[in-house]
Amino acid sequence: MSAAPPLGLNDRAWAIADHLAAHRDELRVAVRALDGGARVIDAGIEVPGGYGAGLALAGACMGGLGHVDYVPLAIGPDVMPGVRVWTDHPAVSCMASQYAGWAIQVGKYFAMGSGPLRAHARVERELFGKLGYSETGRRGVLVLETRTLPTDEVAAWVGQKAGLPPAALTFIAAPTASLAGGVQIAARILETGLHKMDTLGFDVNRIVSGIGSAPLPPVAKNDLRAIGRTNDCILYGGRARYTVQAGDAELAELVPRIPASASKDYGTPFYDTFKRYDGDFYKIDPLLFSPAEVWLTSVESGKTHHAGHLNPDVLHASLLET
Repeated sequence: MSAAPPLGLNDRAWAIADHLAAHRDELRVAVRALDGGARVIDAGIEVPGGYGAGLALAGACMGGLGHVDYVPLAIGPDVMPGVRVWTDHPAVSCMASQYAGWAIQVGKYFAMGSGPLRAHARVERELFGKLGYSETGRRGVLVLETRTLPTDEVAAWVGQKAGLPPAALTFIAAPTASLAGGVQIAARILETGLHKMDTLGFDVNRIVSGIGSAPLPPVAKNDLRAIGRTNDCILYGGRARYTVQAGDAELAELVPRIPASASKDYGTPFYDTFKRYDGDFYKIDPLLFSPAEVWLTSVESGKTHHAGHLNPDVLHASLLET
């Protein structure tokens, strides 16, 4: 399958940012302009943010090509609030935009960057080489998972990397332990599956469409606990369905390797796994990060291949801890 033509991700996300700014009081966000001209939207650091801001944040992460709403989800004996996500441009919206693949490190400042500015800056050369996707925009939106708002120094550094002046940049920031931050991470349910398939060597440009769901994490008392809860919502409560340009033999071999249960580190709350490795994130099996349950439907045959399962016990242990 050929790579997608430019789809205007940054303009789509800019419109979402404009909506956030126009409805700042309703959505409980704050908007400021840095001295250098960059716009910063705070969706949960110094302000409450909320579920409305979370939907906008998730939409901006996906470059306006993902559709996110709230749904009830049956997880074991309970019905939990969750998000449902679908897109007809999975490789572009999830991997070229939503994936948090740009580490923003300027002096003592650090944040994980996602959103459509990545498709313009393309600092992740290996990934974008495989995706074959790029766009050149006159402005760009970067979503930051962070506890600290970006400064002029950060905006200048990002602008230099992206080849845009700071005044052409919008940053939307929220910490992991916030309502909006929790929503945008749960909305990565499709992205985690695509990333896993990419890691396994499958060409994600062959994925035609995707739809999935994941429970919403309760707000945690700190960001480390929130990282555990948000991951567990996907690893133990997330479901993803993909329509794929591939034959049955290939999908039958691929599907059992995708779910989180295929990892050697599966089976305990993520926070406990993190502690077991003495807080070293990079010691955790990278193949753990994927949906609990996956369906792959072949466009060629119409047959669906399934693997994985929900794990209500581990999910509840994670979400109900104090």
